[in-house]
Amino acid sequence: MRVIVSGGGTGGHIYPAIALINRLKERNVLDEILYVGTENGLESKIVKNLNIPFKTIKIQGFKRSISIENIKTVNLFISSIFKSRKIIKGFKPDIVIGTGGYVSGAIVYAAHTLKIPTIIHEQNSIAGVTNKFLANFVDKIAVSFKEVENEFSQKNKIILTGNPRAQEVVNIKKNDRLKEFNLDPKMPTVLIFGGSRGAEPLNRAVISSIESFEKENYQVLFATGKIHYDYVKEALRNINLKKVSVVSYIDDMPEILPDIDLIVGRSGATSIAEITALGIPAIFVPSPYVTNDHQTKNAKILSNVNAAKIIEENKLNAASLMSAVNEIMNNKKVHDTMETNSKKLGMPNAADLLIDEMIKLTEK
Repeated sequence: MRVIVSGGGTGGHIYPAIALINRLKERNVLDEILYVGTENGLESKIVKNLNIPFKTIKIQGFKRSISIENIKTVNLFISSIFKSRKIIKGFKPDIVIGTGGYVSGAIVYAAHTLKIPTIIHEQNSIAGVTNKFLANFVDKIAVSFKEVENEFSQKNKIILTGNPRAQEVVNIKKNDRLKEFNLDPKMPTVLIFGGSRGAEPLNRAVISSIESFEKENYQVLFATGKIHYDYVKEALRNINLKKVSVVSYIDDMPEILPDIDLIVGRSGATSIAEITALGIPAIFVPSPYVTNDHQTKNAKILSNVNAAKIIEENKLNAASLMSAVNEIMNNKKVHDTMETNSKKLGMPNAADLLIDEMIKLTEK
């Protein structure tokens, strides 16, 4: 297959696209790939670094308030359609996949006008604006959560595939990577992280809990986020850390996940795909700043079946954090039940399910 993939703006749109591309290559069903993004978006850095062929279009999102910028946005969208049609005619794809973000809106819509088969992939439990728009035109709507199906009126187009990122992590085995962080690979381990930028409220709660963590029968790997690392290290400089390892960021996070017994962090779609694929209990602190509060809804899907616990950010402190962590880490029955329930939600063959739909569409 000749495939165009487009997704941009956030890692939640980009990493599933990359996972899909990797699996297409593994299955030897990919003849040529082209990734379409924006020059200034996160995708331009991530995708280019992976040596995936990459082209750009210029586009921006609508302002939620009345703004003259929205006139510019409309004009950019129209011009991006023409640029997208030109890219598609030059590449001649068999299918075009959109994984979210404004850039995918232009390229997928343009593919529709040229009668090229199209699929959109929705990672979250609440559909994004771009995917809601595109749902009217695409051939298939792939979703990661059954709960999001109610967001689309086009029921006959919906397929439940899960998130391709899940399949990328499911075959990673336990290893001794924790040694690299001066931790004991044989000791139960809690991973605490708030994403690449970190989450300051979570960091504050962890700082206040450090001395309590040092007294427990488990160890903690704490990723502060790059912009918060210096202040966290300064706050902890007088504490002798033996069971807590503090780092700014973990570049290859999936590689250490099989050695993690509990994850504490945000509830983005990619994190949930990885967590459920491996069956790792979680404590979520959903970001209240994301569109439509979708992280809270993501987290509730797991908490409703006792696969995760939720601490609202405004209720997060040392006491609530330690209570939740200890309830899971110091009670094997609680931990194992959450592990089993998490795994039931996982879709470890997510990329294959999506690829199978791609093959069906291109063979019609």
